Amino acid sequence: MTDYAIISTGGKQYRVRQGDIIEVEKLQGEVGEEIAFADVLLASVDGSVTVGSPTLDGAKVVGEIAGHDRAPKVTIFKYKNKTRNRVKNGHRQPFTAVTIKEIAAS
Repeated sequence: MTDYAIISTGGKQYRVRQGDIIEVEKLQGEVGEEIAFADVLLASVDGSVTVGSPTLDGAKVVGEIAGHDRAPKVTIFKYKNKTRNRVKNGHRQPFTAVTIKEIAAS
């Protein structure tokens, strides 16, 4: 059996396993620093699934910051018909890559 957990960070939910690399909303910290996610919504350890209400007490997922980067550019183009109104913008969302080290559910 593979242990996994569902965590919440940055307003999104992620299904993680040990060794996974996930890209989450930008977090504070240096590369190589450990970070703990305390908002664990569900944990499956040794085949037993535990569901939180809304989160599990005492459960945490520990990860290591692998790097900071920005996502590919998203082009925003606004156009209004018959008014010669055109606006073109772009946006690159910053993110943090995190390597999951361990899942601890108590």
